[in-house]
Order: sequence, then C-alpha cells, then structure tokens
Amino acid sequence: MAKKKKQKKEEKPFELSIWDHVAELRVRLLRSLIMLVLTTLISFAFAEKLIRFLAASIGGLENLLALEVTENISVFMRVSLLSGFIAALPFILYQLLAFIVPGLKKSERKWIYYAIPVATVLFLIGVAFAQFVMLPTAIPFLVGFLGTPTTPRLSSYVSFVTNLLFWIGISFEAPLVVFILAKLNIVSAKGLAKQWRIAIVVIAIMAAFISPTVDPVNMGLLMLPLFGLYLLSILFAVIAQRQDRSA
Repeated sequence: MAKKKKQKKEEKPFELSIWDHVAELRVRLLRSLIMLVLTTLISFAFAEKLIRFLAASIGGLENLLALEVTENISVFMRVSLLSGFIAALPFILYQLLAFIVPGLKKSERKWIYYAIPVATVLFLIGVAFAQFVMLPTAIPFLVGFLGTPTTPRLSSYVSFVTNLLFWIGISFEAPLVVFILAKLNIVSAKGLAKQWRIAIVVIAIMAAFISPTVDPVNMGLLMLPLFGLYLLSILFAVIAQRQDRSA
C-alpha cells in the first residue's frame, strides 16, 4: 500500500512557480543567444562567398556600388548574422519547444519535437524559392525598369535581398503553425477549407507586401506557392485532428 502511494506521489507533476518559469525561460533564451553568437562567428569564414552568391542575381559584385567607408563591413555583418540565424534555427526552436513541452501531455510531447526538423526544412525551402525563383525574375525587372542605367548600392541591395529571403522563409512556416493551432483546437481543416476565398485575398495582400515588385508576374510567382502552402496547411490540420481522435 505504501509502495502504491509512493508511485502516485512520483507520478504527480512538479508544479513550478511563475518565477521558476521566468528563470527557465531566461536560461533558454541565453543559450539561444550564445548559439546565435557562435554560429554568426563561424559564418565569418564564408560570409564573403555568401555575399557573392547573393549578388549573382544582379550579375555579380561588380554591378554594385559601395559609397560609405563602413558599408562593406556592415554588409558583411548583416550576411553573417542571417546565415548564423539559419544555422542556429534548429537549436533555437529546440530551446523554445523544450520550455513549452513540460506543460503538455505525454502524448503531445512526441509530435512537438517533430516540429524542429520540419520548421527548419520549410524555412530553407522558402529561402531557396526566393533565391532561385523570385530574385532572378525580380532583379532584372527592377534594374531595367524605364531603361535607365542603374547601379544599386551594395548595402541597399543586400538589405533588400536578405529581407526578402527571411520573410519568405518565415511565410513557408505556415503549415507548421496551422498544425500546432489545429492541435490546440484553435483552427480546423473544415474551417480552413471553407475560407479559401478569404485566404486568396490574404495571400494577395501578403504577396504585395513581400514581393519586391507589384507587377503581376512576380506577385503570381509568390501567390502560387503561398496558396500551395495554404492547401498543405489544410492537410496538416487533418493530420493533427486525426491524431487527436486516435489518441
């Protein structure tokens, strides 16, 4: 009898105070920051190659112009930080999810760890889509508009490109976000399927905001994969709801 009581006592979850949660969150954020600093420092070794790679859409660095003394350094740091963030993304996601997991049921803990590789892959797919599909189409249109000779500044070009890569990478996380919301019973696959007309309007607004140009070609290039992601989100919601029913 005493043994059973002891087992029940051990099975009871340990409840933390609000300050314990704040302290744990601070530690996990600090770990994420340290990892980001390390990956950024490592990125210094190949940042120049990345800058040349990003400049390929405009024909190379020789077609860009640096006006300020510190401009090359600031561009170098910006690209290093972005590549460092991408490299540290799995670890950062792990730290955030590890903070959430103790508050979840045992059955919910397994699927949330699947989110780490899925989120990383979706982000990289978004970045690759922007780099290899959108930019080769958008840059020649922008530079050649009105037929005026254009030599963009290095800093403005890299800022423009990295912002585009980052936000399209983030937008490709939509299916995973919907999966989590469906798990929490905030959204449903049936509700998403019914609202497809509204989704197209929202996607058009997002495409106009993210797309480097407002011409129909580039907006269409972005709207098609975003709508595909919306359909994929519905599938993710179906999977999440089926898992809940079978649990």
